[in-house]
Amino acid sequence: MLEAELDLAAMAERLAKSADYRVLRRLVQRETSAPITGGSTKTGILLDVETTGLDQRKDEIIELGMVKFDYLPEGRIAGVRDVFSSFNEPSEPIPPDVIALTGITNEMVAGHRIDEAAVSSFADDAVIVIAHNAGFDRKFAERYWPMFQRKAWGCSATEIDWRKHGFEGSRLGYLLNGAGFFHQAHRAVDDCHALLEILAFELPTAGAPALGILLEQARKKTMRVWAEQSPFELKDALKRRGYRWSDGSDGRPRSWYVDVDESKLDDEIAFLKAEIYLGEVEPRLQALTAFDRFSVRA
Repeated sequence: MLEAELDLAAMAERLAKSADYRVLRRLVQRETSAPITGGSTKTGILLDVETTGLDQRKDEIIELGMVKFDYLPEGRIAGVRDVFSSFNEPSEPIPPDVIALTGITNEMVAGHRIDEAAVSSFADDAVIVIAHNAGFDRKFAERYWPMFQRKAWGCSATEIDWRKHGFEGSRLGYLLNGAGFFHQAHRAVDDCHALLEILAFELPTAGAPALGILLEQARKKTMRVWAEQSPFELKDALKRRGYRWSDGSDGRPRSWYVDVDESKLDDEIAFLKAEIYLGEVEPRLQALTAFDRFSVRA
């Protein structure tokens, strides 16, 4: 058996060196190890939730997965510290489409509750929480466990320009394949392990691991620009520019808005003056950092 595995590994290495083939290896989860000591090492958490739906105000979490890891200042992953995985029984049956997507059934979650004290203890020493759709996961996590409101967050889906680095898109499966792996799971903690390998992947275009690019972006201040009372007929121009719509139901303005790097704020206001309002404008602005970005509080 060992000899056969060595033969397969050798074949994979030969194929990988050819420009005519791409080799995908089955993702093997990293083993946990003791904390890395040293002043330059920091701790992060990868977090993923599975839910009964997309509305963070009324839908419920049915599974929480987290992977705690140590990393170096340049973004290289030093080791996996711990893993957390737990089901949660919702107040209503899980919708059939969610069961089909996640494979999580009502029988699997029956009688389970996620221990708030265990979640807080697990996440307490993390300096950053990363999710592959932080705009979704953070809102649910804050609603269930308020301690996540005090954490810095990063989004691996939106805070790395994956197409710029040669990937076809930002979906987790695309990125995992681009990093040379495949996995067949759609469970929360399995997706966290997949994300770990994606962030550990060294981007040839940057000469740095993807995590390093993400951390650099997460540290920056961004500005949210609200295009309030913009002409309805120009909504497509705003959408092409990257603006998103807020319907005002969550207390925010009923308006189009966009988040831009602080250094690009003047360009964005110039666009609004020239293309949308055709004159002077002083849009509503919000300064956002990793501590409030992606939060429902923003």
